Amino acid sequence: MGLFSSRKSYFGVDVGGSTVKMVELVSHGGRARLLTYGYVEANTDIVHGSDSDEKNLIEIIKRLHAKAEISTTRCVVALPNFSVFSSIISLPNMSKKELNKAVTWEAKKFIPLPIEEMVLDWRPLTPAEEKAQSAQNIKNNSENTGDSKTKQQRILITAAPKELVERYIRVFKSAEFELVAMETEGFALERSLIGKDPGVVMIVDLGATSTDISLVEAGIPILNRSIDVGGITITQAIGKNLNIDMKRAEQFKRDIGFSSTVMTSIPRVIETTLSPIVNEIKYSFDLFQGRHHGGVVEKIVLTGGSSVLPGLNDYLKNILQIKVYVGDPWARVMYPVELKPALQELAPRFSVAVGLAMREIL
Repeated sequence: MGLFSSRKSYFGVDVGGSTVKMVELVSHGGRARLLTYGYVEANTDIVHGSDSDEKNLIEIIKRLHAKAEISTTRCVVALPNFSVFSSIISLPNMSKKELNKAVTWEAKKFIPLPIEEMVLDWRPLTPAEEKAQSAQNIKNNSENTGDSKTKQQRILITAAPKELVERYIRVFKSAEFELVAMETEGFALERSLIGKDPGVVMIVDLGATSTDISLVEAGIPILNRSIDVGGITITQAIGKNLNIDMKRAEQFKRDIGFSSTVMTSIPRVIETTLSPIVNEIKYSFDLFQGRHHGGVVEKIVLTGGSSVLPGLNDYLKNILQIKVYVGDPWARVMYPVELKPALQELAPRFSVAVGLAMREIL
């Protein structure tokens, strides 16, 4: 539904494994204001999809754009975390031409694919990002990589497969949208869920078919990991355990979750299914602590459709001994108060789309 009109708005597009979400925002007094939003249930696979899958996706996003009454064609799209490689490196000050060669050389060290098959993007951290990173390094008692004597500069590198980038460009060009930017889901989630928090925060995005884990330090995603366990995996496990169909299993999952007051096997089934995710979270903790000499992750923010499982945040809090919250992507967005109940119910699903739409207006 359209709420307002604007000539300077942007909409974010989140193409998930089972849904496509769109959010249109505009800048209003230095804050993001909601214009409209929409989503559609659809099985998509833009990463591995065929020509027919691309055509199907083009029709889906065109219909959703029209149904949501989005007033602009300017859009920002998310590249899935599992397909993108990123890192922060330190290099001596040098000319732009020399820096470009040095960045390409350094990228070869952490990208497991031929660099010729990748689209490589990089930028120096801004003074504010450098300051925040330096402050966090001191807090974590880590080494200062920006030694003024050697005049080091820190560079954020991002690389994505050329084939995937070209596929996105084809889809949105065919849909007659102006593709303003592509960025990782990690940056979109950081923008919508964390904002200016200077600490070390882990974002766990529990999607339908996979779970993405992002570690954000001083506003910069420094670690991204993905695992092929999601909400559908849990539903299938419950259905198999109770010998019921997927529809009933999904309802049991959402009604019971980790509820200790219900004497069924469902909490145990969910716990077993989520164990690979818990192990991946612990592994990410260990990676961060190893790189930052004992640095500590301060909290976990949950998002994604399965983050609202009853009792999930308390379960993770107890087993991981860390603060766990369900994130609210609408917290930094202005919207009519009468929409609050609907938006809060949909919040976990829209974190990426909201963060994408914020990119060009804040």
